[in-house]
Amino acid sequence: MSAPPSLDSRQDSPVLISSPDAEWAFLCAAVSGENSDRLRLLAARVRWRALFDLAERHGVQPLVFQALSRSEGMIPAPEMRMLTQLYQTNLHRAMLLARALIHLVDHLASKGIEVLPHKGVALAESLYGDMALRQTGDIDLLIHAGELAKIQEAVRELGYVPHSSLSAAQQRASLKSGYECVFDSRAGRNMLEVQWAILPRFYAIDFNQEDLFRRAVSLKVAGYLMKAPSAEDLFLVLCVHAAKHVWGRLIWLCDLARMMVLPQLDWAWIAEQARKLGIVRIVRVSLLLTSRLLRVDIPETAALHPGSEPDTESLANEIEGYITAAAEFNVESVAYFRLMMRMRENRRDRMRFLSRLILTPGPGEWAALRLPDALFPLYRLVRLWRLGGKVVGR
Repeated sequence: MSAPPSLDSRQDSPVLISSPDAEWAFLCAAVSGENSDRLRLLAARVRWRALFDLAERHGVQPLVFQALSRSEGMIPAPEMRMLTQLYQTNLHRAMLLARALIHLVDHLASKGIEVLPHKGVALAESLYGDMALRQTGDIDLLIHAGELAKIQEAVRELGYVPHSSLSAAQQRASLKSGYECVFDSRAGRNMLEVQWAILPRFYAIDFNQEDLFRRAVSLKVAGYLMKAPSAEDLFLVLCVHAAKHVWGRLIWLCDLARMMVLPQLDWAWIAEQARKLGIVRIVRVSLLLTSRLLRVDIPETAALHPGSEPDTESLANEIEGYITAAAEFNVESVAYFRLMMRMRENRRDRMRFLSRLILTPGPGEWAALRLPDALFPLYRLVRLWRLGGKVVGR
């Protein structure tokens, strides 16, 4: 069960992993749907095994397979066989996850428990039209916070067990400040994530979970009808999810690119909701990055069109450098939290983020000092003590 991370000042800069220009250029062109002539031109300098590794890291192997399977002779036969095998492996996993998702939703519905699948195979089928075209690793369900205990009992009947064991006080604290509970199953670790919020509380982006359920729409996954967030809600959820991870995987921009061309998307509503949530800058950076890297036009009707806002341009330039260099951010570093603050356009939201971050204890504090539940409120002092120690130690 997730809660605010510990502050770690030991690594203020992202770690850079080599991302050669030839493979990166081909990858972006392939997932953008560039024509065969353009891909053949770029393919001359590509190291195929390196490309496959890069595609795996960015979650876009199936899209690369789709692009190359349409262009006969572009890739040597042994490498194409390898890519085909990777695609088939993802297809089998997607089918297993779809079956597991349907079983979960059906089982929970039989107990009167309402959930909303998002991301994963539900997202793959709704945006890509084929669950095999998006790499998927687990099942994500949005839930009503008050039903967590019922859901834990219900999924246990299907063989899912919590990944972490928490005391009663820790679980109550996580419900207030965290956002998810992770479950393992016989199929593997971290197979199911149930989320009663979109982000941990310290991010100070407070989606109304009940409104997400109220606006939910119907979609089919492997022929099974289920509810999912509306397109507009999903767009905002995907933007903040990508921002949380510093837009570090190309698949998150591919998802946004697919949504940006939906003719029915209500951009005026998205803009209004983004202003209420204080995430206008996050949405604008997401639009800019998607447009630049995947060559998708930002719709003229997008009320949050980035235009020439200096802060948005500066952040997009900086983050594009991290993405293309395959920079891995330490999400518990001071640099990461500074970046998250810069992402917010309102001073009030920046201050809420900082105060919640400093004053909200989590697993790091619980592990550092074992306190009885009666003294649980003292963990806030443990948080301050640990933070002070890290600042002094710099």
